[in-house]
Amino acid sequence: MRNVFGVEQLRQRRPTIIDIAELAGVSKSTVARALSGVESISDTTRERVMQAAARLGYERNHLAQSLRSGRSGMLGLVIPDIANPFWAEVARGAQDEAAQAGQSLLIFSSDWDAGREASHLQALRQARVDGALVNPVSDYIDGLGRFGLPVVLIGSSAERFPELSSVGSDIKQGVELGLQHLAKIGHRPPALIMGPKNRLARVRFFRAVHDWCIEHGVDPEALATREGEYSVQSGIDATKSLLSESKALPSCIFAANDLMALGAVIAVQEVGLRCPEDISVLGFDGIPAGAYAFPGLTTISKPSRQIGIEGVRLLKDEIEGRLERRHVLLPCAVTERASLAEARAGAKIAIVERG
Repeated sequence: MRNVFGVEQLRQRRPTIIDIAELAGVSKSTVARALSGVESISDTTRERVMQAAARLGYERNHLAQSLRSGRSGMLGLVIPDIANPFWAEVARGAQDEAAQAGQSLLIFSSDWDAGREASHLQALRQARVDGALVNPVSDYIDGLGRFGLPVVLIGSSAERFPELSSVGSDIKQGVELGLQHLAKIGHRPPALIMGPKNRLARVRFFRAVHDWCIEHGVDPEALATREGEYSVQSGIDATKSLLSESKALPSCIFAANDLMALGAVIAVQEVGLRCPEDISVLGFDGIPAGAYAFPGLTTISKPSRQIGIEGVRLLKDEIEGRLERRHVLLPCAVTERASLAEARAGAKIAIVERG
């Protein structure tokens, strides 16, 4: 017997495939095949079913679907700092790629806290996500294999776990690109603002600087360096310390992330100097905010959104069992703006080449 209620009345309760079948004039088995993407029905019939489903506001029962398929249709993402624009861009890329595959993404921020990271990973396992992207802040990641959760690592921390697939930016290539660009426009190796000593990202950044200096006959011990916390304020503090304690002004400051670089630009101006006329500033990340700073921030742009996209692609292969362990490093690029100028002839600098 056909349903005597109208479409508006059906919308007052949750519609079923029986309701769709009634409205489309087909069997409920045909509706089921059309909604699941089976190719054994005509395009005309499929379109009629999809139009009826849309008209009724039908939503599939993902819980029931996951019980049948063994998949939840959900992925997890654990990043260290959702407030950092770089990681927000990574999350955006991952979300876009997951959505194209009809999957949902649960996003957690560990705030660089190992205990919080462990709690998030437990929550993801309990939610029965199909897999997770993780930028690990602790060695706890080693325990994930015991729970059968497919994992792909993202970011610098992945280096600690070569047995797991990973995707990130090529830090060594990016640092070398920055130093070569500075040399090209007349700067000697710059003063550095790096991250905290306990972060692997700092180690990789300074290792790349060290190797470049050795290759080009520069004493890496002569580089003026300060430590920051990957924040704007720490960039301000580090730059003011650098400028007050250095015997000579550096011609350029190279910060290990854009937030600290933006802080460096602010600090240069607050002490009565000009950027880039007196001191140039080079960042490292490529966050959108750099384009709106004054002056605009020249930076080595990491492919943040692409990291999220490639991470989800690797994770889907991992879930399907198609992935042999892979470690993908994506190249960085120079984004030129106004905070970096050619070095002035005869400018005093704090870096001395080894003679």
